Amino acid sequence: MGMTRIGAVVGVVMAAVALVVTACWAAETAGRPRVLGIAYVKFKVTDLEKAKGFYGGVLGLESGKVKNGNAVQASFVVNANQRVELAKTAAGAGGSYLEEIGLATDDLMKMRSYLTAKGVAANEIFQWPDGTSYFETQDPENNKIVFVEQKWDAANSGGAGTISHHLLHAGFVVKDWRAENRFYEDLLGFRLYWKGGFKDDGLDWYEIQVPDGDNWIEYMLNIPANADHKELGVQNHFSLGVVSADAVAESLRKKGQKESDGPEIGRDGKKALDVYDPDGTRVELMEYTPAAKPCCAEYTGAHPKP
Repeated sequence: MGMTRIGAVVGVVMAAVALVVTACWAAETAGRPRVLGIAYVKFKVTDLEKAKGFYGGVLGLESGKVKNGNAVQASFVVNANQRVELAKTAAGAGGSYLEEIGLATDDLMKMRSYLTAKGVAANEIFQWPDGTSYFETQDPENNKIVFVEQKWDAANSGGAGTISHHLLHAGFVVKDWRAENRFYEDLLGFRLYWKGGFKDDGLDWYEIQVPDGDNWIEYMLNIPANADHKELGVQNHFSLGVVSADAVAESLRKKGQKESDGPEIGRDGKKALDVYDPDGTRVELMEYTPAAKPCCAEYTGAHPKP
């Protein structure tokens, strides 16, 4: 058989395999309601007033009405769709301070039925005092995920003095990214945005976008199992979008914010600045689009816009 003929046969086989994979993925996610974005992130804090000073004073986020009664003492508005929630914990408490990530869907009951039909455990649907419906579940590594039913206003809004009007992503330590992908990619329809590592052939960060929006979740890989609270505060983080990391850094300096990393261009090609709340939780202030070519892999999804 000539090389041309072999190439043609291989091409046909590969196309057939791709069709089968696509069909399986479509069958897997058939009937799934939309996942619109990250509605909120919830972190523990040991000193509520100091935390309010950071999120409200340094970052300039507007204080909003606490939507729920799940031990939340303060809520800060990023925009009409997204917020940062704080829950009080005992001083000296170690471990991760990331408590949960809220994902917005347009049909909560359908989402719960979809997940439970796939064998994912979920509690009953409840309502917060403001009337928002929600249910709780966990990913394969027991990270708490809360689905909330809400409309997603494409026109983001926030206070004039806030540092950002867009919560871009949330990141957390992951031990087995393939197991996590079974939940986020195969069941929920998240899709790869970018992946890379400290070395060009390494894999230390794996980013997946929600299927119906531009937010993403970032797996923080290869973190020691005995990582202490300080290290977990760096890894379990969230990101706010900014137009200029340099301008934000200057603004923060004028406010007296001394502890920060950057601005610098990361391996993903984006310029960002890291600041830390009083309990060591990292807040990544990241530009929306790359300032340089990313290492390791090209982006495969659309970048968010200011």
